Amino acid sequence: MNIKNRLTIMSFLQFFVWGAWLITVGNYWFATKQWSGAEFGAIFSTLGLSSILMPALTGIIADKWINAEKLYGILHILGGFAIAYLPQVDNPTGFYWVIFAAMMCYMPTISLSNSVAYNILKDNDYDVVKVFPPIRVWGTIGFIAAMWLTNLSGNKASVNMFYISAFAAIVLGIYSFTLPKCPPQKLISESDSFLKKLGLDAFKLFGTYKMALFFIFSMFLGGALQLTNMYGDTYLSEFSKVPQYADSFVVKYSTIIMSISQISETLFILAIPFFLKRFGIKQVMLISMLAWVLRFGLFAYGNPTDGLWMIIMSCVVYGMAFDFFNISGSLFVETTTDSKMRSSAQGLFMMMSNGFGAFFGGIISGFIIDKYFTIDGQRDWHNIWLAFAGYALVVAILFAVLFKHKHDPKDVESVTH
Repeated sequence: MNIKNRLTIMSFLQFFVWGAWLITVGNYWFATKQWSGAEFGAIFSTLGLSSILMPALTGIIADKWINAEKLYGILHILGGFAIAYLPQVDNPTGFYWVIFAAMMCYMPTISLSNSVAYNILKDNDYDVVKVFPPIRVWGTIGFIAAMWLTNLSGNKASVNMFYISAFAAIVLGIYSFTLPKCPPQKLISESDSFLKKLGLDAFKLFGTYKMALFFIFSMFLGGALQLTNMYGDTYLSEFSKVPQYADSFVVKYSTIIMSISQISETLFILAIPFFLKRFGIKQVMLISMLAWVLRFGLFAYGNPTDGLWMIIMSCVVYGMAFDFFNISGSLFVETTTDSKMRSSAQGLFMMMSNGFGAFFGGIISGFIIDKYFTIDGQRDWHNIWLAFAGYALVVAILFAVLFKHKHDPKDVESVTH
């Protein structure tokens, strides 16, 4: 099998492992286990905490001591065993610690999978810029395939979603040992400071007003990134409590409806060069924030019959909301930081949005939903989504007023060509 096909399988399984449970774990938590919303928020905070703690550490290990593809395989096998143990856990605290262990193994594999793919493609004289994106798209397809399998097999609220994920993780772990070798690069110098080795020297960028503002807004928006992944499937499934919607397509196939979000993500990636060229980095980031307002607002007013178009539109808008910020934000970092610090600045951007943002977003949203929007075990989804939309709108207005960035068409040439 040629190299591109082998990496495509890796990319597919990388996100299949996640898609099998990420969107549906809320259904398992609320419908099957009947646990509380405050504790559920902590579950999603493990994604953020793992994103802060692990990628830099595994990056150092792969750079110094162990082949990247072997480390990648070991992490997937360990993570797979942790996920497989989840069905045995019968209390929220135990569930938190087991999923935290699984995420400590899984989250660093996202960046490791990119490193492995880049190394192997370069070693085989491929043009990475041209060849990698079509391979990475298969990751999103893997995520969608896992969502569909979980839903169509009737497992969106059962323990089997964890077994599906664990099986795929262990298969991927074993498979990665067959990939071409990616030996340690030894790029990190012994004389580098501890902060530099961990990629944290970019924190000095907080000394610049504009960069500090950018990273703070990244964290605030990062708080919104996982909210619909956390609660979307549960929200659609809970329409079953309303008699007129109980047998609707939306209730039966909520995960498939939610997968429109991931399909939209792949399509909006293709539109980014046009928007960046036309509007510039700041405007594209602002469009993303307004798209989050729409994402939540449409959910607030949607329903499975005459409001179905709002639910579907919300899922379509998700692609714009998610992609536009991640990619334009990454491009902002690329074009405004010194080349010596660029990779650690990119790491800091991911840490602020997917790390601290997701961590605080998970914990605070769980607490707020439980305290203010849950009465006698019934969640008031209309007002939950309106509260999230209001939050995104405040962030967008503050960003538009406070963040100053002049559009230079040259900045986006690397993306549009």
